[in-house]
Amino acid sequence: MKGARNLQDMTTKPGKGGRKKAAKRQWRDYRTENEGRPIEKFFDALTDDEAAAVLAGMKEVEKLGLPAARHLDGDIYEVITDSATRSFRLLFATEGRYSQILLSLSGYEKRGQKTPRAEIDLAERRLSDWRRRGAARRGAARRRRR
Repeated sequence: MKGARNLQDMTTKPGKGGRKKAAKRQWRDYRTENEGRPIEKFFDALTDDEAAAVLAGMKEVEKLGLPAARHLDGDIYEVITDSATRSFRLLFATEGRYSQILLSLSGYEKRGQKTPRAEIDLAERRLSDWRRRGAARRGAARRRRR
């Protein structure tokens, strides 16, 4: 895409009368081809308080958009959360015409200063897989309509 886009362009869509209104953001979990949900496994390993802290961070990004997250690399962002005893990160990307889908890709406990390259690579592979399968589904739907 040529030229820089401002954040408002990425998070608004045309409304009635040409006015722009905010696109409602919503979280979706990455699913494997076998319908597995790695993020669900991440949450299952957390205590109730830790899960609540991660969910609060997710809600903040849902409400405020990308300024509430940290950009890591390419299309990958992270939600930064702290519970009483541990810190967690949730890696995600935005999808959809107006970046209204917040696609959770990977979650982990923070143990060092930098985000582990392996976590970023995992998130990028999952995002690539998600997009590849979505493009294949859209292509199949177009062929059925003809």
